[in-house]
This record gives sequence, C-alpha cells and structure tokens, in this order.
Amino acid sequence: MIIRKAAVAKFLDGLLKEYAVYIPRRREGYSEYTPLDPGSGYFWQGLNTQKPPKELLFPHGETLYSYRLRSDGVELRTHFDEEKRVLFGIRPCDAKGFCYLDRVFTRQDYQDVYYQTRRNNTVLIGLACLAPTTTCFCTSLGGGPFDTEGLDLLWVDLGERYAVRVLAPKGEALIKGRPEFVPAGEADWQAVRELEGGALGKMAPVLDLSGLKKRLDENYSDSVWDRVFEKCIGCAACTYLCPTCHCFDLSYEVEGSQGLCVRTWDSCAFPLFTLHASGHNPRPTGKERFRQRVMHKFRYFVENWGVMSCVGCGRCIIHCPVNLDIRDVLRQIIAGVSA
Repeated sequence: MIIRKAAVAKFLDGLLKEYAVYIPRRREGYSEYTPLDPGSGYFWQGLNTQKPPKELLFPHGETLYSYRLRSDGVELRTHFDEEKRVLFGIRPCDAKGFCYLDRVFTRQDYQDVYYQTRRNNTVLIGLACLAPTTTCFCTSLGGGPFDTEGLDLLWVDLGERYAVRVLAPKGEALIKGRPEFVPAGEADWQAVRELEGGALGKMAPVLDLSGLKKRLDENYSDSVWDRVFEKCIGCAACTYLCPTCHCFDLSYEVEGSQGLCVRTWDSCAFPLFTLHASGHNPRPTGKERFRQRVMHKFRYFVENWGVMSCVGCGRCIIHCPVNLDIRDVLRQIIAGVSA
C-alpha cells in the first residue's frame, strides 16, 4: 500500500478513536516514545530514540497487585493495563527486541500476564532505516534495516509518500478500509528494493560471531575478563537503554493494613543485584558483573532460546559514558586477547 506523507497526521488522529498512539519524540536532552495528542502531527527525525520502547510493554515501574486486610479476610486486586495502543515509527531492531522479551515473558510454562496483556493489545508499525549509523550492527545479529520480525506493518520512506508492507493480521485490520491508503505499484516496490540495498550498503561489515558461544563456554575463568571490564563504571546505562534486558526486582510497600507489590527494573551491573541476606555477594566486583551481562546475552540466552539477546541497536555504544564498545569486547573474547 501507499500513503502520502500529508495524510499521515489524519491517519494517526483517526486511530486515536480506538487506540492510544505512541510516537518517537525528542525532549530536552533525550528522546523517547510519548502519547500522540490530537492534531499534533508527526515530526520525528532520526533513528532510534534514546529510551527504547520496551517500557511501554515492560514499564520501568508498575504495581502488580494491591491488598487490604479486612475483618473477613484479604481483599486482593490485580492491576492490569488493558489499554489498546499503537507504536508508530518503531525501528526493526526494537521490534526484534520485543520478540526476545516474548520468549521470556510469554513462554508456555511461565507466563507474565501483565506483559502478555499489553503485548496482545499492541500494534507495531515499523519504519525502515534508510541511513544506519556507524554504531548500528543489527546485521551481525540476524537483523537488518528493513527487517520485519515482530512487526505488524513496515513503512518505507519514499520521499513524499510511504510504502506500507502488511505483515500480520493486526496490521491488516489497522489500515483496512482507510481511504488514506492506496495500492502500491511495481515501481514503488522497485524503489523499496533499491533503498533496502542502499541501506545494507551503509552498514558496517558484519561481525563474525559464529565462534562466540564456544569461546564463552570455555573462558569463564579466562584472564580476558580482567581486561575487557576495566572501563566499565557499573552505571547500568547499557542495560536500562537495552531493548532486550529484562531483569527486575519486586518490592512491597506496606502501610498499616494495606500494601502494594511493585515491580521495577533492575540490572546485573549493580552490586546489590546478587547480594545475599547473609552479606555474601557471588559477584563482588565489576569484573564478575560485567562478565554476567556478556554471558547472559551471548551464552545463557542462546542456551535457553537459541538466539543471542542483542539486536545490534547500538544504544549501549552511543550512550556509554566511558565509550565502552560491546563489539570490541566481543572481538577480544573471540580472539582470546587478554592484554
């Protein structure tokens, strides 16, 4: 399908009758996905937002349930977010990130109904990347600037219009019968293919990770870890800005006869993450914590799910305050360089 750029605002405003629409938007000093206000239009310029859209399905903090003690027992109330929403302008790497969160939160044996409810009620409209940056390495992880995994629709910028690929029933239902969309012609799809080839040509060379899992299986006590962790200051920016990191903590806020169970993001980069009640910490220094992050993404997740828990979005490279590049770390591990 084809939609003119001049008609996008009308289309998005029309969705607001049924959905909450979230779009990428730049604020003072950072960018994130925010609710669309009627008539505000769509003016995003750039690739990924600094804050990934994962917090719309897996919030930074949320109340799971509340309770109240009564004379006749306990009154328990669960807190489900059943808002129907559309995420517009999501990049392919972030959509792929949701596929990895799906593996964790919607697995058959343990299902997180809070995440699953939001996921079922969300439509993902992707925007292909025409100009990947030097920090993008999605092609090294099986993705690409025009990748469709996890998306319901993929939009491609053709200048004054967008070409729209329908990828899933939710996407088809979203645009069905809307007059802003007209059929695309062969010339349009030829233009899409040329743009995809151009975007792939701008990507950095693919990082060969074929031997990474084997190296991680063997080098848990290798001296390479003494080297690669040195720059890390444990700020956790990499994990909080990562579209696939999903560690969380549960806390209980109690006042009198009532209380809440609250879930908040946590990070393996923090010293308290593995601190035992006895005072013992099995990851006492930054070295062990940094190793855990790498092991989780590139060894343990592979063992559990068959894929590496990284989409190559580059956020951890761009926003690391000490310029620690995960690609360099992986190269050193594969090569066994320890000095």
